[in-house]
Amino acid sequence: MEVFYYVVFGVLGIVVATLELSKNNKDRINTSSAFTSFKNNYLVVYSLMMAGDWLQGPYVCYLYSTYGHSKGDIGQLFIAGFGSSMLFGTIVGSLADKQGRKRACVTYCITYILSCITKHSPQYKVLMVGRVLGGIATSLLFSSFESWLVAEHNKRGFEQQWLSITFSKAVFFGNGLVAIIAGLFGNLLVHSFSLGPVAPFDAAACFLAIGMAVILSSWSENYGDPSDNKDLITQFRGAAIAIASDEKIALLGAIQSLFEGSMYTFVFLWTPALSPNDEEIPHGFIFATFMLASMLGSSLASRLLSRSSPKVESYMQIVFLVSAASLLLPIIMASLVAPSKVKGGGISFSGCFQLLGFCVFEACVGLFWPSIMKMRSQYIPEEARSTIMNFFRIPLNIFVCVVLYNVNEFPMTVMFGMCSVFLFIASLLQRRLMTIADKPKANDWTPLNERNAEEAPLNI
Repeated sequence: MEVFYYVVFGVLGIVVATLELSKNNKDRINTSSAFTSFKNNYLVVYSLMMAGDWLQGPYVCYLYSTYGHSKGDIGQLFIAGFGSSMLFGTIVGSLADKQGRKRACVTYCITYILSCITKHSPQYKVLMVGRVLGGIATSLLFSSFESWLVAEHNKRGFEQQWLSITFSKAVFFGNGLVAIIAGLFGNLLVHSFSLGPVAPFDAAACFLAIGMAVILSSWSENYGDPSDNKDLITQFRGAAIAIASDEKIALLGAIQSLFEGSMYTFVFLWTPALSPNDEEIPHGFIFATFMLASMLGSSLASRLLSRSSPKVESYMQIVFLVSAASLLLPIIMASLVAPSKVKGGGISFSGCFQLLGFCVFEACVGLFWPSIMKMRSQYIPEEARSTIMNFFRIPLNIFVCVVLYNVNEFPMTVMFGMCSVFLFIASLLQRRLMTIADKPKANDWTPLNERNAEEAPLNI
C-alpha cells in the first residue's frame, strides 16, 4: 500500500490525539458523578448499537454479489431499505413517542437481529424482507435512542449543557472509534479467519443482543405523549402542525435533510471518484481514514459545544460552507487535470487531492452530528420528538432513493455539484436559523393539535 495512505492516516491520528489530550478547563464542563454514570451507560449501549450497524455496512453489497444477484437487483434491495425507512420509519417513530422509547430501542435490536438472520439465505425475497427490516431499524436507531436520551437527561434534572458532552462523545466513539474497530474486526472475520461474508452479520447480531440486555436491565421507560386518546393519525397531524407552526423546526428539518442527503450520496460516489480507471485502492483503510477524520470533527465539536461562544447556530454555517467546498474538489480536479486512460495501477495525483478533500468533508460530518443533536434537543418538542425526527428523514429517504435509481444516468461531477449546492443552501438556511434562534418559541402545538382534532374528528 502506498505511503500516502499511511501519512494521511498518521497525521489525522496525531491531530485527534493532540486535540483530546490538550483539552483544558475551558474545553471541559464540570459535571456530577450521577451524570457521568448515566452518560457512560448510554455510551456503552450506543457503541454496541453502532457496532451492530457498522459491522454490516462494508459487506452488504459484497454478500449480495456472492449470492449471484445482479447490480440491478442489488440496487432494488437498497431502494427497498430506504423506502421502508421512509414509509414505516415514521410510524414506528410515532409509536416510540406513545408506547415508550425504551421499547422502541429494544424493537430496534430485535428488528436488526432478524435482518441479520435473513442474510443467511441467498433467496431474493428473503433478502428483500431483510432490507425492509433493516430500513425500519435504521429509523429507530437515528430517532429513538436520541429521544430516550434527551427525555431521560431532563427527567433526571441534569443541566441542559451537559447533553452536548454525551452527544459529542457518542459521535466520537460510536461513529468514529467503533466504526474503525468494526471495520478491522469484520475484515478479520471474513479474510483472516475465512468465515465468509455472512460472518460480520452474525457478529453484529451478537453485539445487538448484548446491547439489548443492557437496555432491558438498566434503562427506565420514558414517553413523548402517552395519552390514550391520541391515535396515530392525530400524532402525525400534531407533528406536522409543530413543523408548520415553528419556523425553527422547519429550518432544522430542511438543514438535516440537505446535509444527510449529500452525505449518503457521497457514500455512493467516493469509490468511483478515487478509482475512475479501476485503480487499486485500499477501501477498508480509506474507510478507516474517513472515520478518523470524523473523530477529529467530533473532537472539535466537543470543544465548541462546551463554550458559550460561538453558538452552534453560528459555527455550523461555516461547517456547511467548508463541506460544500470540499465536494467541489472532484469538479475542480476534472477541469484542471486531464483524465488518464490507463487502467489499473495506484491512486492518481488527482485522486490524492480528492482524498484529502473527502477527509475534510468527513471532519465536517463529525462536527455535524453532535451539533444537529444539540439543536434538535433545543427546538423539537418533547411530546413528539421521535415522530418529528422521522418526519425529517422522509425527504432524505426520497432523495436517496432517487439518487440510487438514477446513479448511472448522471456524470459524477454533476452529482458532486448537486451535493455542493445542497450544502450551500443548508448554510443559508442555517444563517436564517441563527437569525431567529433567540425568538420565543411558537405556541405549544399540543393544544392546537387537540383543537384541530375536535374540529375535524377522524374515524379510523
